[in-house]
Amino acid sequence: QVQLVESGGGLVQAGGSLRLSCVASGSIFSINAMGWYRQAPGKQREFVAVITNSGSTNYATSVKGRFTISRDNAKNTVYLQMNSLKREDTAVYYCKFVVRGYDYWGQGTQVTVSS
Repeated sequence: QVQLVESGGGLVQAGGSLRLSCVASGSIFSINAMGWYRQAPGKQREFVAVITNSGSTNYATSVKGRFTISRDNAKNTVYLQMNSLKREDTAVYYCKFVVRGYDYWGQGTQVTVSS
């Protein structure tokens, strides 16, 4: 089993920044990819960013150039640096690890961007 714990969410004004963290524990072997998703009220969960075990990254068009995903393998941690935040970035943010082909999700952290 793999457990994921997110942190770093909160309330921020538009134009501000936040950094989310997601720490994994448990049976962590062969992590294939680490990613972030978000779900706004009344909407489906959507992809935000991913970083693979080779270090390749990919971003949703809506966050490209503003968000940066990174990882610390020694700490089994993935980060999401969010800059130039907009009101439409308001959502619950979830991290996901793909370990040996299985998806593991965190519990989510709320990000609220005010105008």
